[in-house]
Amino acid sequence: MSAPQSRYSDVAITGLAHVDADVVVTSKSIDDQLAATLERFSMPSDLLQSLTGIDERRFWSEGMAPSDAAVLAAEKLISETDVNPDAIGLLINTSVCRDHLEPSTASIVQGKLGLGRNCMNFDVGSACLGFLNGASIASAMIERGDIEHALIVDGEDCRQIVEATIARLQRSDIDGATFREQFACLTLGSAGVAMLLSKANANTTGPRYLGGLSVSAAEHHGLSIGDPEEGRTDSHALLLAGLDLAEDGWKEAQAEFDWPIDSVAMVAAHQVSRVHTDMLISRLGLEEERVPRTYPLFGNTGPASVPTVLSKEADAGRIASGDRVILTGMGSGLNASAVEVIW
Repeated sequence: MSAPQSRYSDVAITGLAHVDADVVVTSKSIDDQLAATLERFSMPSDLLQSLTGIDERRFWSEGMAPSDAAVLAAEKLISETDVNPDAIGLLINTSVCRDHLEPSTASIVQGKLGLGRNCMNFDVGSACLGFLNGASIASAMIERGDIEHALIVDGEDCRQIVEATIARLQRSDIDGATFREQFACLTLGSAGVAMLLSKANANTTGPRYLGGLSVSAAEHHGLSIGDPEEGRTDSHALLLAGLDLAEDGWKEAQAEFDWPIDSVAMVAAHQVSRVHTDMLISRLGLEEERVPRTYPLFGNTGPASVPTVLSKEADAGRIASGDRVILTGMGSGLNASAVEVIW
């Protein structure tokens, strides 16, 4: 039985924009704060930096809410496109970080943007796959003719959980097992990103969003559990289970959609760490130079990661017209997706 597929013939990317958070936090500064704990466990003094390959990540200045980060990206996008904001029929927020349990962060973003009464809005929560899942929902509605334009946004603010984790790991009563299961939280960074998807006949020059497939292994849902101030992850087990799932889904996608490796110009992959990225490249048989890396300077920005990679590469002029680009990621739960874009 094949994996669930979502393929679209009439969806295009009208706009794409990202914003980088403004406060740089180095891994060295975090390692320094944990010096006593690292010494107690006989761990290297540069553990975070050397193990993850993350030199720094970014946080927003105090007072910024996740909705504010999403609005910054959305405003940048809207200013760079010709689409009338009143024509946007759907707004989906896909962030892990939320302003409140209710109302939805999507409604807050829509209110701050001043979009019209006819724009539907809601949140999609799917860990690090939220953005790709949100784009899939929007694409299906566009393809069906329900709406003409959909705005997908993501604003992450990981300052709270990272700072709470540092404080917890500084305690003298923390044991090695607790240190290991909470260590992954220190890789997190903040970001904002937005994508406008449109009916292709209303945007004949934009990259085509063709969709792809998703696979899941929900028996592994307990490998990574996150709350606003604490995360617990079996990093090794999650890495291996995620890679197994991604490899399985990638092979099916290649066969189903005719995605031979040499036809793929670029892979925008979810960024976690050096180990994760190196092993993903190896498992999927990708070429190193076709997988841009953002984690060294921005860390793991969750669901904002994949569209941010795509946006940065587009801004740098490293994607040419006609290029086949694959967007792919894994999210705790455990889920994986691969999506095709023709630029």
